Amino acid sequence: MSHYDYIIVGSGIAGLYTALLAKERGKVLIITKGNIDDCNTKHAQGGIAAAIAKNDSPKLHFKDTIAAGDGLCNTEAVRILTSEAPARISDLVNLGVPFDTVNGEVALTREAAHSVSRILHAGGDATGKYIEITLSKKTRSSRIQVLEDCLVTDILVENGVVKGVNALDCHTGLVEEFDCRFLVLATGGAGQLYEFTTNSYVATGDGIALAFNAGAEIVDMEFFQFHPTALRLPGVTPFLISEAVRGEGGILRNVDGYRFMPEYDPRAELAPRDVVTRSILYEMKKTGSDRVFIDVTHLAPYVITTRFPHIYRFCLDHGLNITKGLIPVAPAAHYMMGGVKTNTWGETNIGGIFVIGETACTGVHGANRLASNSLLEALVFSHRIIDRTTVKTEVEIPRQDNKNRHSLSQRHITEALPPPSLSALQQLLWDKVGIIRSREKLTQAADTLASWQKYLPPATDRPSHELSNLIITGRLITEAALIREESRGAHFRTDFPQSLPQWQHHIILVK
Repeated sequence: MSHYDYIIVGSGIAGLYTALLAKERGKVLIITKGNIDDCNTKHAQGGIAAAIAKNDSPKLHFKDTIAAGDGLCNTEAVRILTSEAPARISDLVNLGVPFDTVNGEVALTREAAHSVSRILHAGGDATGKYIEITLSKKTRSSRIQVLEDCLVTDILVENGVVKGVNALDCHTGLVEEFDCRFLVLATGGAGQLYEFTTNSYVATGDGIALAFNAGAEIVDMEFFQFHPTALRLPGVTPFLISEAVRGEGGILRNVDGYRFMPEYDPRAELAPRDVVTRSILYEMKKTGSDRVFIDVTHLAPYVITTRFPHIYRFCLDHGLNITKGLIPVAPAAHYMMGGVKTNTWGETNIGGIFVIGETACTGVHGANRLASNSLLEALVFSHRIIDRTTVKTEVEIPRQDNKNRHSLSQRHITEALPPPSLSALQQLLWDKVGIIRSREKLTQAADTLASWQKYLPPATDRPSHELSNLIITGRLITEAALIREESRGAHFRTDFPQSLPQWQHHIILVK
């Protein structure tokens, strides 16, 4: 057994940035189930939000974030996020992240629900990729130990305090125990729950399942954001068409060429993501099509090729010149607003366990994440985690939140189901726990997931562990969606289509 001050699980921006900060404070181990370049971060096209422009301020960024969160943001967490953002951008610049510039100044663009241009980007539409490459190079050249192709299977807790983890070597099948003072979960989201997703294949809810099984509080899981515009081409994996494309003037048209968004919302293409997503879904149903289109043909070709080179090249490689033709798109699962409940220092209800990035629920996103706040959240709260572990001399066990706590419901269990598989799970969640929900469909999904969990054989390798983690995470999303009998933000139910004041609180799930 090896002992470390910090064990960090996951190698996206959250994990790598935390590790680079932690290496000055103790012995660090990163455990990642692939290699440190396999993550969701590099799929982040839009950019990173920060109030650095002369006409902007943290106060205005705060206001926009609160508005997007639809009544469920933690105001203190949002204040921290927006006020500390400029300093964290400075950190990235110092680390060597090559943000795009115009006339010597960092270039800023605007995205939906932001009141001013405040989105920094790198490589046009490859921001996540550039940040990931920069951080992984720094990590590889440092004294940080990295254990690749190794999957954490259990968190070891003793008397309410973390002791370490068990990890499976994906090549040999051997399980080894690693001891630590502080455990940081940075495993990303769970987009692989859904048939159509913009997420990497590694986004399988691992951190959520690990934390839940260890006794952590899980919160806001009903709020799963679907991106309105993912490329929809036959035989092509859904590919994100950044919100920034609409921010630069892209127009949404249906299969008949009609611009439909002004009929659904006065903000048209720049309405919040949940509004645009449902509007596209309604328009697809109305026209009997599986897609709508983004039209950027009215923009100068050089604007498209220089601002969105990654999107332009990807589409061109698949036979589509977006400077001359329309981009076929449809919604896809994109971002998990809920996660392991943390305070503003990244602490959970288990002593010594910290959570960061998409795996965490810090409260900054509320019911609906403001575009480009996710990379920022990872930076701001990674920094706070390391500050917290440095200041504290002993591990404290944070107070449990007993309000609005629920355990997973007892469900109708049946053996007469096809065995669980990744494709069956993805179709179930897409059809019954997707963009538009109802009690009937959610109940069917909850019963199926509970049955699958009960009869699932013990996990022995990476695919079986990932399937088990996805089923647990899927249950948490489904049960939370059943409990919340209203529509708010990214959670929409046809049987409760209005937002209700009595539901302006969080739903916490515990084992």
